[in-house]
Amino acid sequence: MSNNILTYSKVSFNPLNPDEKSILIEDIAHALSLMTRANGHFHEFYSVAQHCIFCCEEALARGYSNKVALACLLHDASEAYLADITRPVKKNLLNYLDIEEVLQTAIYSKYIGQALSTEEQAQIHSVDNSLLFSEFIHYMNEKLDMEAEKLVSIPDFKFVPFHEVEEKYIDLFNKLTS
Repeated sequence: MSNNILTYSKVSFNPLNPDEKSILIEDIAHALSLMTRANGHFHEFYSVAQHCIFCCEEALARGYSNKVALACLLHDASEAYLADITRPVKKNLLNYLDIEEVLQTAIYSKYIGQALSTEEQAQIHSVDNSLLFSEFIHYMNEKLDMEAEKLVSIPDFKFVPFHEVEEKYIDLFNKLTS
């Protein structure tokens, strides 16, 4: 059996051995706009793409560089090819973490072009955790037991049709890469 998947744009893609030429922002935006956060356990549909958009907007609101904002937009892009797995499970799937790291590195390499510094990685992690914390307060009325900075931006946690989220994701990507 082949290790390839067929993407939205009909690209035959091997997530175990990613070829940067086969990584397309359209595939990422489409897939993430249809994937739910928290494995669908929120009380309404909220996509991974919406989360990534809000992370990007938060990075910009904090005054982080366009490079960090783009990395925030793309920080879950590997999930477009692998799936979103909850943090408690993901941290126990060592092979998965290796596969995810190789794929995420290929995505960053293609679209950012240079490695992220330790400081930039810390900024991305801080933004991601802050959004996660706020998402659980909004959608589950629960405060996670974790450290998270207060959001500077004001995400509009509401249902948005996937095609609008997909379009916004691509528009934001184009603004950051132009």
